Amino acid sequence: MAVRHETELYAPVKAFFENLGYEVKGEVRNCDLVGIKPGQQTPLIVEIKKTFNLALVLQGMQRLKLSSNVYVAVERNRAKKGAVNQRWNELVGLCRQLGLGLLTVTHFKTKPPLVEVLCKPAAHSDNVHNAATVRHGSRKEKLLREFHARSGDHNTGGSTRRKLVTAYREKALRVAAALQGLGEAAPAQLARIAAVSTAAPVLQRNYYGWFERVSRGRYRLTPFGEAALNEYAAVLQEHGIKTAAEIDAELDEDSGQLQIAEAPITYSTVVVEAEDD
Repeated sequence: MAVRHETELYAPVKAFFENLGYEVKGEVRNCDLVGIKPGQQTPLIVEIKKTFNLALVLQGMQRLKLSSNVYVAVERNRAKKGAVNQRWNELVGLCRQLGLGLLTVTHFKTKPPLVEVLCKPAAHSDNVHNAATVRHGSRKEKLLREFHARSGDHNTGGSTRRKLVTAYREKALRVAAALQGLGEAAPAQLARIAAVSTAAPVLQRNYYGWFERVSRGRYRLTPFGEAALNEYAAVLQEHGIKTAAEIDAELDEDSGQLQIAEAPITYSTVVVEAEDD
């Protein structure tokens, strides 16, 4: 069963490595999939493509500059036995020479996808904990920092032309949600409410155009910010962050419940019917 998009390979590859004890997140600093095992500093990096091609090999070689634990993952389509990208013995030999691991994902109509490891990265061992110091400011350090700063996996690896939920966007969303409930506020106040210590630079840089300075040290949301809270409502909900609109709706519901609770004093018959429903 052929896949139409690279993103269809992400979920089975993610589940495969999560079963091996990795915490996995997608689209971290241009890497399709990044995983971290507790106690290890060497990240797992997987680049995903529908078919094995030169672009995938070049991506894999670039990722080897960040980690020794790099895989490339492609679909294994049983209907393409004669295709160049299905010559698995030769592709395994190439990946071994380059130091890359190779994964294949086979989709079925009635069974869960099958992930197979055809070869592991040459320079990486699952039994060795890499405790080497990560140089501050290096690409590897930035990759790890971005990974740990994200509160969850909100992106699908292999996505193209889609807005990514980065650690910075998460912080901006938390600030925007807090600001929506206040109308206007100062950075220090928002830093406390949103639990974002860098609220001030987020507001001042205004990278997404979500905030507007109304006076010295006072900010409010722009229409773009209001729209972003709707667009990323699922991200906020996942972390228990409610927008002002959701809070108002809950207050309205609570108010309605209170009125029903008080009703028995005068309208006992109506209340009994409501309870029977």
